[in-house]
Amino acid sequence: MDADAKAEKERLRRRLLDARAGLSPERRDRAGSELRDAAAEVPELATAGTVAVYYSVEDEPDTRKLVTMLWKRGAYVLLPVFLPDRSLDWAAYDGPESVAPARFGLLEPTGPRYGTDAIARASVVLAPALAVDRAGLRLGRGAGCYDRALSLVGPNTLTLGVIYDTEFVDAVPAEPHDRPVDGVLTPQDGLRRL
Repeated sequence: MDADAKAEKERLRRRLLDARAGLSPERRDRAGSELRDAAAEVPELATAGTVAVYYSVEDEPDTRKLVTMLWKRGAYVLLPVFLPDRSLDWAAYDGPESVAPARFGLLEPTGPRYGTDAIARASVVLAPALAVDRAGLRLGRGAGCYDRALSLVGPNTLTLGVIYDTEFVDAVPAEPHDRPVDGVLTPQDGLRRL
């Protein structure tokens, strides 16, 4: 990736993170309820045996209510564990007491780990993003961990980027290793398949 594209990616990240920082706690809480309700309407999530999702932190769209809803519905919920090499291991979510603070301000599952390839068994993957474009390319925080994880899922796995409605954009800068998602899940517009 050339220096101009890399700089463009960083500028877009900063703008999106600044916008997120301006959201009120009430708006973030409401977004979490809306995401949970939108996810409840996704047919693939209603029938999924295993769902890989993340436990939101800071200004990310709140996925905690969504995680709890999926778990209470009987889905086997996998949460990521960020490894030193920037790959993701996976462990089961078994209620709010099964997560604990970890490095980088993350909340991670405390149970047995199933390996980096556990994501391949998920019927649906809900991935964090700062933005997703109309082609399904997502802009993450720059570590590449979700691009590596998404490279392990099969063609029948539904992959969705979880973003605020304003973060669905026309285009994001892309690198050859970037993995597109099949759609987005947003608080107000719900599921958009791409």
